[in-house]
Amino acid sequence: MEKVGMKVLIHASAFFAPYLVPFCIFLVAHFTEDEEIKRLSIQAILFQLVMGLFVFISILLIVLIIGIPMVIAFGIMWIIVPIIGIVKALNGEDYNYPIVGRWI
Repeated sequence: MEKVGMKVLIHASAFFAPYLVPFCIFLVAHFTEDEEIKRLSIQAILFQLVMGLFVFISILLIVLIIGIPMVIAFGIMWIIVPIIGIVKALNGEDYNYPIVGRWI
């Protein structure tokens, strides 16, 4: 049950501390040598960085009109993906973040 709570906390941190909480959990997991939690926390940090970059680029592209659908799509994805992760963690299933899940 402890792993489920850590996984939910990592996913839910996207709404209140998207970089700080996964980093702190990574440090704690590093000392306990829990590879699954370390992998998930790194994925969460990378996902937030990549989505932030995508939204930033999309905002820059708004000038060309093409960025508006991209801002909407990435904005929705930025909110929905952590919620899916929370649900999967509560069900005891493994979850890899899209885009960055295969990097780690």
